[in-house]
Amino acid sequence: MKLRTQHRHVIDLIFPIAVFFVFAASSLAVLMLAANLYGKQTVDAEGNDRARISLSYINEKIRQNDSDGGIFVTSIEGQDCLAMQTRLNDVLYTTYIYGHEGMLKELFIRNDVEAHLNDGKPIMELNGFTIEEIADGLFRFTSVDPDGNTQTLISSERSTL
Repeated sequence: MKLRTQHRHVIDLIFPIAVFFVFAASSLAVLMLAANLYGKQTVDAEGNDRARISLSYINEKIRQNDSDGGIFVTSIEGQDCLAMQTRLNDVLYTTYIYGHEGMLKELFIRNDVEAHLNDGKPIMELNGFTIEEIADGLFRFTSVDPDGNTQTLISSERSTL
């Protein structure tokens, strides 16, 4: 009986290892690209959400306090504020929403007490916030978040329409 001896070449060892490394490098490259893309999308989405959340908050407050034309724009210490009046136990209260010192703030106070901008409760950080009454009961709010994303909301009182 004659035994066959196999001659192994170096290429028989190197080729599978090379294919494995090419596959591993390709997998790593695809994974890095996907992670980078996901990171960018997440940052963009968070930026848009931050600007929209402040406006959604204001819109919801308008809906909660919408009664008999009790929503208007007023000025406290030279700053435009959205004012929403409500009556609790025969006492008149006003909720003010405004931008002050890089924050969106809310102040709930009795009407017989003097309101100050520093007394408001911080809601969220914003680089800019403007309020404009376009028409009677129709308001335009513009919000700029810390990343510079700008969003605008036009909202109205329903009780006056």
